[in-house]
Amino acid sequence: MKRGNNMVYALFSLGLLAAVGAVYTAAIGWLWFRQERLLFEPTPLPADEPLVSDADVIEEWIAVPGARLSAAQLRLPAPRGVVFFLHGNSGNLRDCLVDIDAFRQVDFDVVMFDYRGYGKSTSCIGSEAQLRSDVAAVWAHYGPQYEGKRIVIAGQSLGTALAAGLSAELCAAGRAPDLTLLVSPYSSMRALADELYPWVPRQVLRYPLHTAEHAARLKGPLMLIHGDKDELIGIHHSHALRTAAPAAQLLCVEGAGHGDVHKFPSFRKALHGALGCL
Repeated sequence: MKRGNNMVYALFSLGLLAAVGAVYTAAIGWLWFRQERLLFEPTPLPADEPLVSDADVIEEWIAVPGARLSAAQLRLPAPRGVVFFLHGNSGNLRDCLVDIDAFRQVDFDVVMFDYRGYGKSTSCIGSEAQLRSDVAAVWAHYGPQYEGKRIVIAGQSLGTALAAGLSAELCAAGRAPDLTLLVSPYSSMRALADELYPWVPRQVLRYPLHTAEHAARLKGPLMLIHGDKDELIGIHHSHALRTAAPAAQLLCVEGAGHGDVHKFPSFRKALHGALGCL
């Protein structure tokens, strides 16, 4: 009788393992095909709805393969340069255009755009290569307007890997930016995913977004700004970026989390100082 019980237990255990394995496999498959829903949190806007009422902010459509991207440019009469800003994984341009007075005060234009599916931009993000291609296309549209002026490539959160990648490409082409500015950056999306989802195999991630690899290729100044209370992307990611790019300057914003770092006086002071010295 005992032998029969052991056999039943063994069969039950095998069945349970098979069921768990099936659920795990299904979850991994879902993550492979639907991970955009985890990474990107866009807020759409009607195509005919103005982003802001500021007369010096010009909206424009940028055509890319399969989509139209909504872009905005703070266009000053005589700017000293431009900040090309790549935003994070949520919201849209309207959220980013709230604090542009800081750039007016140092005579810098600002150019930014919404990724596919964000704001008024059409289509959906389908791959990292597509995302980077869109970034390059928007910069190619605006970059020539700033020949001979100061160039700052900036990114926040999700946008930091994209900003570092564009800066590295410009360096390789002999047009190194005057400053690369990364706010609340991650060393790579792969490293961040390992921390947040340790049960997910690395091979599942289709957006590795290697910020550190790009930062190591930069030939111009790199400035990192990170809140010491950031619970989403810990400040150790900025320390990892400094390991990859030892000349980088790191500002630790005391008391700042992930989404509020730009509200702290030390952040504004550092931004004004960095742009004012260019």
